[in-house]
Amino acid sequence: MDVSALQTWVGRSERAEDEVVLPLARRMAALLDMPSFAARRGAVLPSGWYVFLFGTVERQSGLAIDGHPAKGGLLPPVPLPRRMFAGRRVEFCGDLLIGDEVSRVSRIERIEAKTGRSGQMCFVTVRHEISSPRGLAVTEEQDIVYREESKPGAPGRDGPPATATEPAAPPWSHTLNPDPTLLFRYSALTYNAHRIHYDSAYARDTEGYPDLLVNGGLTTLLLWEFAKRHTGLEIRSSATRNVRPLYIKRPLTLCGGPAADGRLLLRALDADGLPAIEAELGMAGR
Repeated sequence: MDVSALQTWVGRSERAEDEVVLPLARRMAALLDMPSFAARRGAVLPSGWYVFLFGTVERQSGLAIDGHPAKGGLLPPVPLPRRMFAGRRVEFCGDLLIGDEVSRVSRIERIEAKTGRSGQMCFVTVRHEISSPRGLAVTEEQDIVYREESKPGAPGRDGPPATATEPAAPPWSHTLNPDPTLLFRYSALTYNAHRIHYDSAYARDTEGYPDLLVNGGLTTLLLWEFAKRHTGLEIRSSATRNVRPLYIKRPLTLCGGPAADGRLLLRALDADGLPAIEAELGMAGR
């Protein structure tokens, strides 16, 4: 992997435009199983729901075998086949209103090669700035990790070996069982064609996973909504780290609570009680 050649992508940027449309807000509410949502034009979009904006618009012929757009546009042509979402840091600077015409500027911030238990890896950090007619509304840094092809018996696919411990019972906890319908609706809403979330034969036979993977973005969204339900507040900042995959038809537990400094410390646990996503949230009223 020629890391020096990849570094020439740092600083590249692109601009996209979208609209906060009412039907997508209603579909998001339905996805989250909300019994009612007073969606109307001009209403404030709940924090975190911006994720349905800026779905990648790529011609069908421009998609790679995994369902992602072929590399070499904004994202560098990392010569590793497996791509995963590793985490994000988000700041909510202002409101998005239903009906807003919005823009997003995306920029490659960092490219870093590493070697882990599963072999070569390359981390690419992309910064997004989303603006409404009133100015900057959301900043987000996404960490994307590229990995080698799966090797039989290779360690590290599901994170480092670990043993579930018995931490103090968190003040908040909720367990659910993600199913293919939930994954499909989230992927459709965000226009995410990554096949590991809906094509079980591809996930199993090509990428070597035991079943469909739950979208990291979906799990993060569920953690955000979990925090809002328990506090009655909106999210103002979020830092999440994806530790290991989650799979459909296996229990997923959202848990955590307030820290002494006022932050919320939350986790999504897999069926074995091991952390899959760790989150630190800052909350505030409107």
